Amino acid sequence: MRDAVRIGTRRSPLAVWQAEHVKGLLEKQHSGLSCTLVRIVTQGDKILDRPLAEVGGKGLFVKEIETALHRGEIDLAVHSMKDLPAELPAGLRLAAIPPREDPRDALICKLPSTNLVDLPAGTRIGTSSLRRAAQLRSYRKDFVVEPSRGNVETRIRRLEEGRFDAIVLASAGLKRLGLTNRISQVLGTELCLPAIGQGALAIEIREADSNLAQLLQPLNDPVTAACTAAERAFLAEMEGSCQIPIAALAELAGPTLVITGLIANLDGSVCIRRSAEGLEQDAVALGRLLALEIRAAGGQQILAEILREASRGR
Repeated sequence: MRDAVRIGTRRSPLAVWQAEHVKGLLEKQHSGLSCTLVRIVTQGDKILDRPLAEVGGKGLFVKEIETALHRGEIDLAVHSMKDLPAELPAGLRLAAIPPREDPRDALICKLPSTNLVDLPAGTRIGTSSLRRAAQLRSYRKDFVVEPSRGNVETRIRRLEEGRFDAIVLASAGLKRLGLTNRISQVLGTELCLPAIGQGALAIEIREADSNLAQLLQPLNDPVTAACTAAERAFLAEMEGSCQIPIAALAELAGPTLVITGLIANLDGSVCIRRSAEGLEQDAVALGRLLALEIRAAGGQQILAEILREASRGR
């Protein structure tokens, strides 16, 4: 049994909080185990002047960390689940998925009591997510949705400086950083369906490290694992990326798993949303089936149009 574990993480305050959280859970579970954080700068942290869709997508936030894991420079990596591409690199696997935080998005305005419906025409809303932008435009065509990259604190500072009238962030990150007082409105999933895996953490290890997998097993939450497995299967079958406004959320009610998925075009004028339900043990198959249904209902055409436009812009 090992007595020390090196945890790889991005350097942002939220990422460090998440890694510290896992560190605390591990050390509490295993007396005598010492965990240290290894902070790693990723390409996604360096490139802040362009949208993710233009510079490589979600993998930019995990590639350097996964490389360190492959090289043995760290023993495990803690990621935001929504940052992980649908397919993991060969030789790596997810060893544990702790209980999920609130998966919903949150609106932050200069006036804390302001709701989305009360915002005037022409309101400038900052978001780095094509998914959020498309759903906001679908809800209100009179919003002006503008890109905003950076960590939570940076985006809130831009709001305070007047660059935006409102911003949309993940509720989970705001809660973890003790910023719930900044939330003007938690957006219902019927209005803004979250990103795949939003609110969940993913603990990644080398596939062959069975000893560490055993240490991490008590941190795994079966409900969160099943729900995110369905969402990630949906993402994989949809061939989703940061270029595509795509969303999904799975929830468990007793033995029944319900997953809702969505794809939209970039301006939000076409939004295809469907739900499916089945047994928890069929989570992966359910996610795939929902993706096939959405593709058949017009999602395939949306995918083709967006990718065609993206190739023209290169």
